[in-house]
Amino acid sequence: MAATLTAFRKQLATSDLKPAYLIAGAEHLLVIEAADALRTRAKDLGYLERDVLDVEPNFDWNRLADSSRSMSLFATRKLIDLRLPTGRPGKEGSAAIAEFCASPPPDTVLLVSANDWSSKHTGAWSTAIERVGAAVIAWPLKREELPDWITARANSRGLKMSTEAVALLADRVEGNLLAAAQEIDKLALLHAGQVLDVAALEASVADDARYDVFRLADAAIGGDAGRALHIVAGLRAEGEELIPLLGWMLTQLRLLLRLASASSVDAALRNERIWPQSREGLFRRAVKNADRAHWERCLEQAGRIDRIVKGRDELTPIYFTVGKLPDLTAWREANAWRELERLVAAIAAPRRAAKLIGG
Repeated sequence: MAATLTAFRKQLATSDLKPAYLIAGAEHLLVIEAADALRTRAKDLGYLERDVLDVEPNFDWNRLADSSRSMSLFATRKLIDLRLPTGRPGKEGSAAIAEFCASPPPDTVLLVSANDWSSKHTGAWSTAIERVGAAVIAWPLKREELPDWITARANSRGLKMSTEAVALLADRVEGNLLAAAQEIDKLALLHAGQVLDVAALEASVADDARYDVFRLADAAIGGDAGRALHIVAGLRAEGEELIPLLGWMLTQLRLLLRLASASSVDAALRNERIWPQSREGLFRRAVKNADRAHWERCLEQAGRIDRIVKGRDELTPIYFTVGKLPDLTAWREANAWRELERLVAAIAAPRRAAKLIGG
């Protein structure tokens, strides 16, 4: 049975390391932080050598056995950091991991981390890890669990929050743990030693266009069309300008096009140096669900929105009403927001909403 994150952290703090660990889940922030905790503990215990193995297509699984046999002249303990983004090692990889676990080399720890997990991922290899070590699965938090998570994280940063402030922040971040973590870190710096109430939170929370467009892009790329469209509606209601918002969306679409055009998505993601690393899973999902042509059409749609806002679109109506000029500025703004909604839907659901932009 997989260990909980709480049990895992307690075990790290009270004993030596086991020969092997599996840390996996779609909640990337929790996976990253759990893996970082293990790396830090390993370093404290004298595991001074670390061998990072990134599993890509055509990965040579002999490298795992080679790494387990070799040891630096300057280190007595070693951590093998095996990064398995998909959580599926394949037949050869499963055999290699099981072989390691069948006879773990002394003074060596294997850490397998994965950015995806479900019951379909389990196999002989994960069972072998559990037999000699531990499996830690970071399941996405349920909505009712988020307030407790925010409270615990705030307390760990020396920030005290009222129950109402916690509820408000949970509503603002809409389940995005990374956004919540970033906000808590900022609030801890601004309000250390104080009890943060709703009024102080509302005055401090980054709810401006720059913050919201990051949330918008991540929601759309991550496939959450409902949340992305909700953010668009909020931005429009607040009277935000479209051009600055569109700039970040264009940057992300160009990145998606480069990834979709690459022969190896894993290699391309490393070259792009996406930060924070937890966002890589969003882009993997997006390029898996749509081809290069789709992202080209999305870029064309973004260009069309830009032309509408600037009054250069060929469909801008040139007409007159009796006795007065039409409000073309208002028409262009309304049309631009409608076209942005279509773009966001197409990014989030390429197979269902592609026709909205001519796909």
